Amino acid sequence: MSAFKSDFLRIMSERGFIHQVSDESGLDQLFAKETVTAYIGFDPTAPSLHAGGLIQIMMLHWMQQTGHRPVALMGGGTGMVGDPSFKDEARKLMTPETIQSNIDGIKRVFSNYLNFGGGPRDALMVNNAEWLLPLNYLEFLRDVGQHFSVNRMLAFDSVKQRLDREQSLSFLEFNYMILQAYDFVELNKRYGVRLQMGGSDQWGNIVNGIDLGHRLGTPQLYALTTPLLTTASGAKMGKSLGGAIWLNPDMLSPYDFWQYWRNTEDADVGRFLKLYTTLPLDEVSRLAALGGSEINEAKKVLATEITALLHGRAAAEQAAETARKTFEEGALAETLPSVEVARTALEAGVGILSLLVTAGLASSNGEARRHVQGGAVRLNDQSISDDRRTVTLQDLSPENVVKLSLGKKKHILVRPA
Repeated sequence: MSAFKSDFLRIMSERGFIHQVSDESGLDQLFAKETVTAYIGFDPTAPSLHAGGLIQIMMLHWMQQTGHRPVALMGGGTGMVGDPSFKDEARKLMTPETIQSNIDGIKRVFSNYLNFGGGPRDALMVNNAEWLLPLNYLEFLRDVGQHFSVNRMLAFDSVKQRLDREQSLSFLEFNYMILQAYDFVELNKRYGVRLQMGGSDQWGNIVNGIDLGHRLGTPQLYALTTPLLTTASGAKMGKSLGGAIWLNPDMLSPYDFWQYWRNTEDADVGRFLKLYTTLPLDEVSRLAALGGSEINEAKKVLATEITALLHGRAAAEQAAETARKTFEEGALAETLPSVEVARTALEAGVGILSLLVTAGLASSNGEARRHVQGGAVRLNDQSISDDRRTVTLQDLSPENVVKLSLGKKKHILVRPA
């Protein structure tokens, strides 16, 4: 890869963000000579983004840090259609109310990474429903649709894979590519956007937008994509055995978020420090070079720095301290995630299997039973081997809680309500 002159692309390159760029030297010159406005689109398919989207948010963060203007585009309009890219089946269609509710939830995360406002470098959050919902279908077909070749669209990997597996690709989803291309052109007209960034699976869609812009007379537009990220063992980023690693604190506590990164595989520590923290690269190299048990110290730094960006330094340090007390001192940390159970239920006795499900440590009684039989469950740090064991008020600790643990790293405090 060429040595970039602009701060933004140099940082992107050094920290491992770049997979493909449509015109390296042209984009580098643009960043070197003016304030560039760039966008990334986010589909509001849930009330929160998960850790898989953090790489995109960090790109917007670095844009602003290097003096440029980031745009977070909420797909309020395209969300009504659904992105078919590399999915095995069509997305479930959402109502406008659900989409708006999801956008409201997602918005909260961005203010931790970006400064929004009316200044020339302040970040923008816009919703493509603004221009997509009022579109006149026949005018759109005539003015925009004429520029798209179905032959070319069928050649995109995202479409080809669905067709090769003989899975249905609806006309609705086929339109998604045209709408995303149109977004790029519309954002250029409204806000002077010159660059679209996204994951490597979006390359075809972004290039479509560049091509449409060329045909409709915009200035030269650019594409930059990130590598498809997996962990060293091949797991998808942002997912764990317990489900998605949500970014909103009401869907995943800062402690559980911290724990996810603390459990990073050794081989991923250096890469994740580059991508997900703002630590200087010489410090990243020092931490990544630690061997043996010292690598655990690097993982704690990784977890704390990522959590501090998302939830604030105080929450990150509290999570680190909770983990230290729980694991290193064996003490009961009051700041562990907790769940409330009716005092009357505890008076009568709650089955251990039911309690594991209530606490979110198992998805069903069957799974809970397997955990107990496998020796993974502890109550107040005592191993439980009887799957018919009941938990009562007698099990409350002096702090008036019951500590329920699955394996070494998952702990929930059960509090009577």
